[in-house]
Amino acid sequence: MTLHRDVTGGLEILRCLGGREVAAMAGAMARARSLRIPVVLDGYICCAAAGCLLKTDAGALDHCVAGHLSAEGAHGMLLQHLENEPLLSLGLRLGEASGGTLALAVLKGAVACFKLNGYLCRAGVSDG
Repeated sequence: MTLHRDVTGGLEILRCLGGREVAAMAGAMARARSLRIPVVLDGYICCAAAGCLLKTDAGALDHCVAGHLSAEGAHGMLLQHLENEPLLSLGLRLGEASGGTLALAVLKGAVACFKLNGYLCRAGVSDG
């Protein structure tokens, strides 16, 4: 009986190494992509689930943004693998989506600035 075998596919990696909660995250990310819903990746475990999807399909994370770089040692390496630059780097280790929540506030602020700039341009307000 062989106890070890090469595991190469993203879903096979997820099956062998991830728990149900990691599989649920990966499934939610995949479904969000099919519905064109943006996703803020929060923390190491969430990014590990995302990595399994990326291994399956190169465009699987086109709708995702890394919310933050956590204090977990391997999180930075994982984000590099995902080719996803984190919005925030605050050394958080609080859990409960705290980094993603802060990043979401930053994203909402960016959208508000973008909209305001559009309003100002349409109103003929210039910066000179």
